Amino acid sequence: MKIGFSAMWLVWIGLIGNLRAVPPQPLGEFRNDPALEQEFMDWGLGMFIHWSVDVELGSVISHGMVGASQDYLERYIEELPKYFNPQEYDPDAWAKLARLAGAKYMVLTAKHHNGFCLWPTKTTDFSVANTPYGKDLIKPYVEACRRHGLKVGLYFSPEDFLFLHRQGHEVRRKDTYSHISNNPKLLAHDEAQIRELFGGAYGKIDVAFLDSYDHAAIRDLIHQLQPDCLVTRGEMKTPEQKIPDAPLPGPWESCFTLGTQWQFKPTNEDYKSGGKLIEMLIDVRAKGGNLLINMGPEPSGRIPFEQERTFRELALWMFINREAIHDIRPAPVAREGELWFTRDKDDPSTVYVFVPQGDTHWALGERREFTLKSLEAGPGAAISVLGQSGKTVEYQPDADAAARLRQTDEGLEISVVRAQRIYNDKTWPNPIVVRLKGVTFNPNHLSQ
Repeated sequence: MKIGFSAMWLVWIGLIGNLRAVPPQPLGEFRNDPALEQEFMDWGLGMFIHWSVDVELGSVISHGMVGASQDYLERYIEELPKYFNPQEYDPDAWAKLARLAGAKYMVLTAKHHNGFCLWPTKTTDFSVANTPYGKDLIKPYVEACRRHGLKVGLYFSPEDFLFLHRQGHEVRRKDTYSHISNNPKLLAHDEAQIRELFGGAYGKIDVAFLDSYDHAAIRDLIHQLQPDCLVTRGEMKTPEQKIPDAPLPGPWESCFTLGTQWQFKPTNEDYKSGGKLIEMLIDVRAKGGNLLINMGPEPSGRIPFEQERTFRELALWMFINREAIHDIRPAPVAREGELWFTRDKDDPSTVYVFVPQGDTHWALGERREFTLKSLEAGPGAAISVLGQSGKTVEYQPDADAAARLRQTDEGLEISVVRAQRIYNDKTWPNPIVVRLKGVTFNPNHLSQ
Protein backbone atom coordinates (compact mmCIF):
# COMPACT_ATOMS: atom_id res chain seq x y z
CA MET A 1 0.00 0.00 0.00
CA LYS A 2 1.33 3.41 -0.92
CA ILE A 3 1.38 6.10 1.77
CA GLY A 4 1.08 9.73 0.68
CA PHE A 5 3.57 12.35 1.78
CA SER A 6 1.07 14.07 4.12
CA ALA A 7 0.27 10.82 5.93
CA MET A 8 3.94 9.90 6.25
CA TRP A 9 4.70 13.36 7.59
CA LEU A 10 2.00 13.11 10.28
CA VAL A 11 3.22 9.68 11.38
CA TRP A 12 6.80 10.97 11.58
CA ILE A 13 5.72 14.01 13.64
CA GLY A 14 3.79 11.75 16.00
CA LEU A 15 6.84 9.57 16.59
CA ILE A 16 8.94 12.55 17.61
CA GLY A 17 6.65 13.04 20.60
CA ASN A 18 7.75 16.46 21.73
CA LEU A 19 6.53 18.24 18.59
CA ARG A 20 2.89 19.12 17.97
CA ALA A 21 1.36 17.58 14.83
CA VAL A 22 -0.79 19.87 12.70
CA PRO A 23 -2.58 19.22 9.44
CA PRO A 24 -0.33 19.93 6.47
CA GLN A 25 -0.89 23.31 4.86
CA PRO A 26 0.26 24.82 1.60
CA LEU A 27 3.57 26.66 1.89
CA GLY A 28 3.02 30.32 2.60
CA GLU A 29 0.18 29.75 5.09
CA PHE A 30 2.44 29.03 8.07
CA ARG A 31 2.89 31.90 10.50
CA ASN A 32 3.91 32.45 14.09
CA ASP A 33 1.30 31.47 16.65
CA PRO A 34 -0.07 34.78 18.05
CA ALA A 35 -0.07 33.33 21.56
CA LEU A 36 3.62 32.51 21.22
CA GLU A 37 4.30 36.03 19.97
CA GLN A 38 2.68 37.38 23.13
CA GLU A 39 4.93 35.10 25.17
CA PHE A 40 7.93 36.35 23.21
CA MET A 41 7.01 39.91 24.22
CA ASP A 42 7.22 38.82 27.86
CA TRP A 43 10.85 37.70 27.63
CA GLY A 44 12.47 41.07 27.15
CA LEU A 45 16.10 40.00 26.88
CA GLY A 46 18.00 37.39 24.88
CA MET A 47 21.65 36.50 24.31
CA PHE A 48 22.89 36.23 20.72
CA ILE A 49 25.99 34.10 20.10
CA HIS A 50 28.06 34.49 16.93
CA TRP A 51 30.66 31.76 16.50
CA SER A 52 32.09 30.18 13.39
CA VAL A 53 35.31 28.83 11.95
CA ASP A 54 36.79 32.27 11.19
CA VAL A 55 36.82 33.08 14.90
CA GLU A 56 40.35 31.65 14.69
CA LEU A 57 41.40 34.82 12.85
CA GLY A 58 39.20 37.25 14.73
CA SER A 59 37.81 38.57 11.46
CA VAL A 60 34.29 39.65 10.66
CA ILE A 61 32.14 36.53 10.61
CA SER A 62 31.62 35.24 7.03
CA HIS A 63 31.63 38.60 5.22
CA GLY A 64 35.38 38.51 4.61
CA MET A 65 34.56 35.99 1.86
CA VAL A 66 32.80 38.67 -0.18
CA GLY A 67 35.21 40.32 -2.59
CA ALA A 68 37.98 37.87 -1.65
CA SER A 69 40.43 36.37 -4.12
CA GLN A 70 40.14 32.75 -5.18
CA ASP A 71 43.32 31.97 -3.27
CA TYR A 72 41.89 33.47 -0.08
CA LEU A 73 38.64 31.57 -0.46
CA GLU A 74 40.35 28.23 -0.98
CA ARG A 75 42.61 28.73 2.04
CA TYR A 76 39.62 29.89 4.10
CA ILE A 77 37.73 26.71 3.22
CA GLU A 78 40.63 24.26 3.43
CA GLU A 79 42.87 25.65 6.19
CA LEU A 80 40.67 27.29 8.81
CA PRO A 81 38.78 24.12 9.84
CA LYS A 82 42.13 22.53 10.70
CA TYR A 83 42.57 25.08 13.51
CA PHE A 84 39.05 24.90 14.97
CA ASN A 85 39.34 22.98 18.24
CA PRO A 86 37.36 24.65 21.07
CA GLN A 87 38.57 22.45 23.92
CA GLU A 88 37.10 24.82 26.52
CA TYR A 89 33.62 24.86 25.00
CA ASP A 90 31.22 24.92 27.95
CA PRO A 91 27.68 25.81 26.92
CA ASP A 92 26.60 25.53 30.57
CA ALA A 93 28.84 28.52 31.31
CA TRP A 94 27.19 30.43 28.45
CA ALA A 95 23.69 29.56 29.62
CA LYS A 96 24.45 30.28 33.27
CA LEU A 97 25.75 33.77 32.44
CA ALA A 98 22.79 34.47 30.15
CA ARG A 99 20.30 33.39 32.82
CA LEU A 100 22.08 35.39 35.52
CA ALA A 101 22.00 38.47 33.29
CA GLY A 102 18.23 38.10 32.97
CA ALA A 103 18.03 36.62 29.49
CA LYS A 104 15.10 34.37 28.73
CA TYR A 105 16.44 32.92 25.47
CA MET A 106 19.63 32.33 23.52
CA VAL A 107 20.26 32.29 19.77
CA LEU A 108 23.37 30.54 18.36
CA THR A 109 24.67 30.79 14.79
CA ALA A 110 24.17 27.18 13.71
CA LYS A 111 25.21 28.23 10.19
CA HIS A 112 26.27 31.74 9.24
CA HIS A 113 26.62 33.03 5.68
CA ASN A 114 29.95 31.25 5.16
CA GLY A 115 28.20 27.87 5.19
CA PHE A 116 30.21 26.36 8.06
CA CYS A 117 27.94 24.14 10.16
CA LEU A 118 28.33 23.74 13.92
CA TRP A 119 26.78 20.28 13.73
CA PRO A 120 28.00 17.14 11.87
CA THR A 121 25.74 17.63 8.86
CA LYS A 122 25.41 15.13 6.04
CA THR A 123 25.05 17.94 3.52
CA THR A 124 28.62 19.30 3.35
CA ASP A 125 32.18 18.62 4.46
CA PHE A 126 32.47 22.21 5.69
CA SER A 127 31.39 21.49 9.26
CA VAL A 128 32.62 20.82 12.77
CA ALA A 129 32.84 17.13 11.87
CA ASN A 130 35.92 17.89 9.78
CA THR A 131 37.84 19.81 12.44
CA PRO A 132 40.15 18.61 15.21
CA TYR A 133 37.24 19.06 17.61
CA GLY A 134 35.03 16.80 15.53
CA LYS A 135 31.98 16.79 17.82
CA ASP A 136 28.51 18.24 17.58
CA LEU A 137 28.31 21.74 19.09
CA ILE A 138 24.55 22.17 18.72
CA LYS A 139 23.35 19.31 20.92
CA PRO A 140 25.32 20.39 24.05
CA TYR A 141 24.13 23.96 23.52
CA VAL A 142 20.48 22.90 23.25
CA GLU A 143 20.77 20.71 26.35
CA ALA A 144 22.47 23.49 28.34
CA CYS A 145 19.69 25.93 27.47
CA ARG A 146 17.11 23.47 28.72
CA ARG A 147 19.01 22.76 31.94
CA HIS A 148 19.12 26.46 32.75
CA GLY A 149 15.52 27.22 31.79
CA LEU A 150 16.31 29.20 28.64
CA LYS A 151 14.40 29.10 25.39
CA VAL A 152 16.48 27.52 22.60
CA GLY A 153 17.18 29.62 19.53
CA LEU A 154 19.10 28.90 16.33
CA TYR A 155 20.33 31.37 13.73
CA PHE A 156 20.42 30.05 10.16
CA SER A 157 21.51 31.74 6.95
CA PRO A 158 19.98 30.42 3.71
CA GLU A 159 22.68 32.39 1.85
CA ASP A 160 25.53 29.88 1.82
CA PHE A 161 28.77 31.39 0.51
CA LEU A 162 30.59 28.06 0.29
CA PHE A 163 27.77 26.53 -1.75
CA LEU A 164 27.71 29.52 -4.10
CA HIS A 165 31.49 29.36 -4.49
CA ARG A 166 31.36 25.68 -5.38
CA GLN A 167 28.63 26.44 -7.89
CA GLY A 168 31.15 28.71 -9.59
CA HIS A 169 29.52 32.00 -8.55
CA GLU A 170 31.15 35.13 -7.23
CA VAL A 171 30.48 35.23 -3.46
CA ARG A 172 27.96 37.98 -2.76
CA ARG A 173 24.62 38.48 -1.08
CA LYS A 174 22.51 40.64 -3.38
CA ASP A 175 22.34 38.69 -6.63
CA THR A 176 19.76 36.40 -8.18
CA TYR A 177 21.80 33.22 -7.64
CA SER A 178 22.26 33.96 -3.92
CA HIS A 179 18.49 33.90 -3.41
CA ILE A 180 16.91 30.50 -2.78
CA SER A 181 13.92 31.39 -4.97
CA ASN A 182 16.24 31.56 -7.97
CA ASN A 183 18.66 28.77 -7.05
CA PRO A 184 16.84 25.41 -6.66
CA LYS A 185 20.00 23.54 -5.69
CA LEU A 186 20.77 26.03 -2.94
CA LEU A 187 17.20 25.75 -1.68
CA ALA A 188 17.40 21.96 -1.59
CA HIS A 189 20.72 22.19 0.26
CA ASP A 190 19.22 24.54 2.85
CA GLU A 191 16.07 22.48 3.24
CA ALA A 192 18.13 19.37 3.99
CA GLN A 193 20.01 21.28 6.70
CA ILE A 194 16.80 22.65 8.18
CA ARG A 195 15.43 19.12 8.45
CA GLU A 196 18.56 18.11 10.34
CA LEU A 197 18.19 21.01 12.77
CA PHE A 198 14.42 21.24 13.16
CA GLY A 199 13.33 17.72 12.22
CA GLY A 200 13.41 16.35 15.75
CA ALA A 201 17.03 15.31 16.31
CA TYR A 202 17.46 18.21 18.76
CA GLY A 203 13.93 18.17 20.12
CA LYS A 204 11.93 21.36 20.33
CA ILE A 205 13.58 24.53 19.04
CA ASP A 206 11.85 27.63 20.37
CA VAL A 207 13.24 30.39 18.15
CA ALA A 208 14.57 30.60 14.59
CA PHE A 209 16.45 33.66 13.32
CA LEU A 210 16.69 33.63 9.51
CA ASP A 211 19.30 36.02 8.14
CA SER A 212 18.60 36.33 4.44
CA TYR A 213 17.01 38.56 1.84
CA ASP A 214 15.03 35.54 0.59
CA HIS A 215 13.77 33.23 3.31
CA ALA A 216 10.05 32.48 2.80
CA ALA A 217 10.47 28.82 1.79
CA ILE A 218 12.78 28.13 4.74
CA ARG A 219 10.51 29.98 7.15
CA ASP A 220 7.54 27.93 6.00
CA LEU A 221 9.46 24.67 6.28
CA ILE A 222 10.42 25.46 9.87
CA HIS A 223 6.79 26.19 10.71
CA GLN A 224 5.83 22.96 8.99
CA LEU A 225 8.35 20.91 10.97
CA GLN A 226 7.85 22.70 14.29
CA PRO A 227 4.61 24.68 14.55
CA ASP A 228 5.57 25.93 18.02
CA CYS A 229 8.84 27.50 16.86
CA LEU A 230 8.84 31.29 16.67
CA VAL A 231 10.50 32.83 13.64
CA THR A 232 11.92 36.22 14.62
CA ARG A 233 13.92 37.63 11.70
CA GLY A 234 11.98 36.37 8.75
CA GLU A 235 8.60 37.13 10.27
CA MET A 236 8.91 40.12 12.59
CA LYS A 237 10.86 43.37 12.69
CA THR A 238 14.43 42.89 13.93
CA PRO A 239 16.24 46.23 13.66
CA GLU A 240 20.00 45.67 13.74
CA GLN A 241 22.36 47.96 15.67
CA LYS A 242 19.58 50.50 16.27
CA ILE A 243 16.55 51.15 18.44
CA PRO A 244 13.44 52.58 16.76
CA ASP A 245 12.47 56.14 17.63
CA ALA A 246 8.97 54.99 18.56
CA PRO A 247 7.25 51.71 19.47
CA LEU A 248 6.69 49.27 16.61
CA PRO A 249 3.40 47.39 16.21
CA GLY A 250 3.44 43.77 17.32
CA PRO A 251 6.45 41.86 18.61
CA TRP A 252 9.91 43.07 17.59
CA GLU A 253 13.53 42.63 18.55
CA SER A 254 16.59 44.90 18.38
CA CYS A 255 19.86 42.98 17.99
CA PHE A 256 23.19 44.53 18.93
CA THR A 257 26.84 43.68 19.08
CA LEU A 258 28.52 44.06 22.47
CA GLY A 259 31.54 45.62 20.77
CA THR A 260 32.03 46.65 17.14
CA GLN A 261 31.88 43.12 15.72
CA TRP A 262 29.52 40.17 16.11
CA GLN A 263 32.21 37.51 16.35
CA PHE A 264 35.09 37.65 18.86
CA LYS A 265 37.57 40.37 17.91
CA PRO A 266 40.88 40.00 19.79
CA THR A 267 42.26 43.43 18.88
CA ASN A 268 40.97 46.92 18.15
CA GLU A 269 37.69 46.19 19.92
CA ASP A 270 35.56 48.69 21.86
CA TYR A 271 32.96 47.14 24.15
CA LYS A 272 29.78 48.75 25.44
CA SER A 273 29.67 49.20 29.20
CA GLY A 274 27.19 47.44 31.45
CA GLY A 275 25.56 50.82 32.03
CA LYS A 276 25.09 51.28 28.30
CA LEU A 277 23.41 47.85 28.04
CA ILE A 278 21.03 48.84 30.83
CA GLU A 279 20.15 52.10 29.05
CA MET A 280 19.52 50.21 25.80
CA LEU A 281 17.40 47.57 27.53
CA ILE A 282 15.21 50.22 29.19
CA ASP A 283 14.78 52.06 25.88
CA VAL A 284 13.82 48.88 23.99
CA ARG A 285 11.42 47.60 26.65
CA ALA A 286 9.71 50.96 27.06
CA LYS A 287 8.94 50.74 23.33
CA GLY A 288 7.65 47.16 23.56
CA GLY A 289 10.56 45.27 22.01
CA ASN A 290 13.10 42.69 23.08
CA LEU A 291 16.84 43.30 23.25
CA LEU A 292 19.02 40.55 21.74
CA ILE A 293 22.57 41.35 22.82
CA ASN A 294 25.54 39.46 21.43
CA MET A 295 28.27 37.46 23.13
CA GLY A 296 31.19 36.32 20.96
CA PRO A 297 33.12 33.34 22.39
CA GLU A 298 36.87 33.05 21.94
CA PRO A 299 38.25 30.33 19.64
CA SER A 300 38.65 28.13 22.72
CA GLY A 301 34.95 28.45 23.50
CA ARG A 302 35.51 30.58 26.58
CA ILE A 303 33.52 33.75 27.26
CA PRO A 304 35.95 36.68 26.86
CA PHE A 305 36.92 38.31 30.13
CA GLU A 306 35.72 41.79 29.12
CA GLN A 307 32.36 40.50 27.89
CA GLU A 308 31.70 38.51 31.03
CA ARG A 309 32.32 41.56 33.22
CA THR A 310 29.87 43.63 31.21
CA PHE A 311 27.17 40.97 31.44
CA ARG A 312 27.71 40.69 35.19
CA GLU A 313 27.01 44.41 35.64
CA LEU A 314 23.78 43.88 33.72
CA ALA A 315 23.10 40.82 35.90
CA LEU A 316 23.34 42.84 39.10
CA TRP A 317 20.91 45.45 37.81
CA MET A 318 18.52 42.79 36.49
CA PHE A 319 18.65 40.86 39.76
CA ILE A 320 17.14 43.95 41.41
CA ASN A 321 14.86 45.24 38.66
CA ARG A 322 13.83 42.31 36.45
CA GLU A 323 10.18 42.74 37.47
CA ALA A 324 10.11 45.92 35.37
CA ILE A 325 11.64 44.18 32.32
CA HIS A 326 9.93 40.78 32.13
CA ASP A 327 6.19 40.30 31.56
CA ILE A 328 5.53 43.96 30.80
CA ARG A 329 4.04 45.97 27.98
CA PRO A 330 4.74 49.51 26.75
CA ALA A 331 2.84 52.34 28.40
CA PRO A 332 0.84 54.90 26.37
CA VAL A 333 3.96 57.09 26.56
CA ALA A 334 7.46 55.62 26.58
CA ARG A 335 9.07 58.41 28.57
CA GLU A 336 8.65 61.77 30.23
CA GLY A 337 11.89 63.71 30.12
CA GLU A 338 14.63 61.39 31.37
CA LEU A 339 12.19 59.00 33.05
CA TRP A 340 11.09 55.90 31.14
CA PHE A 341 7.93 53.81 31.69
CA THR A 342 6.82 50.20 31.36
CA ARG A 343 3.74 48.63 32.87
CA ASP A 344 2.61 45.21 34.03
CA LYS A 345 1.06 43.17 31.21
CA ASP A 346 -1.75 41.83 33.43
CA ASP A 347 -2.35 44.95 35.55
CA PRO A 348 -2.01 48.17 33.54
CA SER A 349 -2.41 50.18 36.76
CA THR A 350 1.04 48.95 37.86
CA VAL A 351 3.62 51.21 36.23
CA TYR A 352 7.41 51.07 36.49
CA VAL A 353 9.37 54.33 36.34
CA PHE A 354 13.07 54.11 35.47
CA VAL A 355 14.93 56.91 37.24
CA PRO A 356 18.51 57.59 36.11
CA GLN A 357 21.22 58.75 38.50
CA GLY A 358 21.47 62.07 36.68
CA ASP A 359 24.47 64.28 36.20
CA THR A 360 25.28 64.51 39.91
CA HIS A 361 26.09 61.64 42.26
CA TRP A 362 22.96 60.33 43.99
CA ALA A 363 24.27 59.57 47.45
CA LEU A 364 23.11 56.66 49.58
CA GLY A 365 20.29 57.99 51.78
CA GLU A 366 19.60 61.00 49.57
CA ARG A 367 15.97 61.81 48.74
CA ARG A 368 14.90 63.14 45.37
CA GLU A 369 11.51 64.32 44.09
CA PHE A 370 10.02 64.14 40.61
CA THR A 371 6.71 65.32 39.14
CA LEU A 372 5.10 63.07 36.52
CA LYS A 373 2.56 64.92 34.41
CA SER A 374 1.69 61.74 32.53
CA LEU A 375 0.34 59.91 35.57
CA GLU A 376 -2.54 60.22 38.01
CA ALA A 377 -2.93 58.38 41.33
CA GLY A 378 -6.14 56.49 41.91
CA PRO A 379 -7.66 55.55 45.29
CA GLY A 380 -5.22 53.42 47.29
CA ALA A 381 -2.26 54.17 45.01
CA ALA A 382 1.05 52.91 46.38
CA ILE A 383 4.74 53.46 45.69
CA SER A 384 7.92 51.46 46.32
CA VAL A 385 11.44 51.16 44.92
CA LEU A 386 12.39 47.76 43.52
CA GLY A 387 14.91 45.97 45.71
CA GLN A 388 14.38 48.29 48.68
CA SER A 389 12.41 47.67 51.87
CA GLY A 390 11.84 51.39 52.37
CA LYS A 391 12.58 50.96 56.08
CA THR A 392 16.28 51.58 56.56
CA VAL A 393 19.48 53.05 55.18
CA GLU A 394 22.66 51.33 56.32
CA TYR A 395 24.57 53.31 59.00
CA GLN A 396 21.87 55.99 58.97
CA PRO A 397 19.47 54.85 61.73
CA ASP A 398 17.51 58.11 61.70
CA ALA A 399 17.06 58.25 57.92
CA ASP A 400 13.57 58.16 56.43
CA ALA A 401 13.83 55.58 53.65
CA ALA A 402 10.14 55.45 52.72
CA ALA A 403 8.98 56.31 49.21
CA ARG A 404 6.00 58.68 48.99
CA LEU A 405 3.57 59.92 46.35
CA ARG A 406 1.15 62.83 46.22
CA GLN A 407 -1.29 63.93 43.54
CA THR A 408 -1.13 67.65 42.75
CA ASP A 409 -2.53 69.93 40.08
CA GLU A 410 0.85 69.78 38.35
CA GLY A 411 0.95 65.98 38.25
CA LEU A 412 1.93 63.02 40.38
CA GLU A 413 4.75 63.88 42.75
CA ILE A 414 7.00 60.99 43.74
CA SER A 415 9.64 61.19 46.45
CA VAL A 416 12.20 58.39 46.68
CA VAL A 417 15.39 57.61 48.55
CA ARG A 418 18.34 55.64 47.27
CA ALA A 419 18.34 53.33 50.26
CA GLN A 420 20.06 50.12 49.13
CA ARG A 421 23.83 49.74 49.24
CA ILE A 422 24.81 48.08 45.96
CA TYR A 423 28.52 48.87 45.72
CA ASN A 424 31.01 48.88 48.58
CA ASP A 425 31.84 52.57 48.12
CA LYS A 426 28.12 53.39 48.41
CA THR A 427 27.95 54.68 44.85
CA TRP A 428 25.76 53.12 42.18
CA PRO A 429 25.80 54.60 38.65
CA ASN A 430 22.75 52.84 37.22
CA PRO A 431 19.02 53.70 37.32
CA ILE A 432 16.69 52.78 40.14
CA VAL A 433 13.15 51.63 39.36
CA VAL A 434 10.06 52.97 41.10
CA ARG A 435 6.95 50.76 41.16
CA LEU A 436 3.62 52.58 41.20
CA LYS A 437 0.39 50.71 41.87
CA GLY A 438 -3.11 52.02 41.26
CA VAL A 439 -2.17 54.74 38.77
CA THR A 440 -3.45 55.69 35.33
CA PHE A 441 -2.06 57.73 32.49
CA ASN A 442 -3.50 61.23 32.25
CA PRO A 443 -5.55 61.39 29.01
CA ASN A 444 -5.25 65.18 28.89
CA HIS A 445 -1.46 64.99 28.99
CA LEU A 446 -1.42 62.21 26.37
CA SER A 447 -3.46 64.30 23.95
CA GLN A 448 -1.06 67.25 24.14
